[in-house]
Amino acid sequence: MSEAMTTSNHEVIRAWIEAREGRPAVVATPGKVATLRVDFGAGEEDLRPIEWEDFFKVMDDNNLAFVHQDMTAEGSTSRFNKFVPREQPSGR
Repeated sequence: MSEAMTTSNHEVIRAWIEAREGRPAVVATPGKVATLRVDFGAGEEDLRPIEWEDFFKVMDDNNLAFVHQDMTAEGSTSRFNKFVPREQPSGR
């Protein structure tokens, strides 16, 4: 199934990332707010590894959710992920 799911559950996020041999990271851009990324070891951008505690602090402080996909349409393990603003409850 290639459907994307969204969560802010730290345990689910960590398990998904570690199952794909990823590590928590941020884009190292001086003078800008840290941009969360998952480092899969592909030498992308200017990634700087961070501890899980710091990773989740940035995520929670910026009210972000984690969008991820378990499997591709072809049935292989997916690494698709991104961080998006958490949805606000209706009526607020």
